[in-house]
Amino acid sequence: MAPVGLPPGFRFHPTDEELVNYYLKRKVHGLSIELDIIPEVDLYKCEPWELAEKSFLPSRDPEWYFFGPRDRKYPNGCRTNRATRAGYWKSTGKDRSINYQKRPIGMKKTLVFYQGRAPQGIRSNWVMHEYRIEESECNNTMGVQDSYALCRVFKKNVPVGEFDKQGECNSSQAKGNQEQAADFEDAGESSGANENDKDNSWMQFIVEDLWCSNKTK
Repeated sequence: MAPVGLPPGFRFHPTDEELVNYYLKRKVHGLSIELDIIPEVDLYKCEPWELAEKSFLPSRDPEWYFFGPRDRKYPNGCRTNRATRAGYWKSTGKDRSINYQKRPIGMKKTLVFYQGRAPQGIRSNWVMHEYRIEESECNNTMGVQDSYALCRVFKKNVPVGEFDKQGECNSSQAKGNQEQAADFEDAGESSGANENDKDNSWMQFIVEDLWCSNKTK
């Protein structure tokens, strides 16, 4: 259930180290967390635009945090199933090590949401940072580190409170930007043509003036 009595103006902005070393570590070990601010949600059974209403944070916060069970793509495999009904999360870049007091305590993976099915999915602005804990931080309890991941979900370049709840991609916006750029190019070409016409008209007057002068002589 959602935490009670969050003070006005409360904001939750933990560092990567705090997310792994306190919140995720205590979650995988079954220890209590002082403030119940991160709910447990099966992220891959939800679309990214549905997650805001599942967050315990104020609705106007631009990013949300969740504990998610590590759902395997194959029963005996190590790959996580990151497909939803409307699309899939795809990793991008290299995983980054999270360090605390000069020792690695976890890893951070960046994923981007694509609508549709691979490999024809359309890239969206939805981004997820997935944190997982190192085995060395699990007190030699086999398999515990793979039981949960902690995820931060947000949408890039979107003003607070203007999230796309229908999950529409920005392809139409990109197309509009391209059309606008084409209009600017056309306008530039038209302007250049007018400049050339004006220059030619001045050259015409100069040539005619010289011709008349030579004729007089």
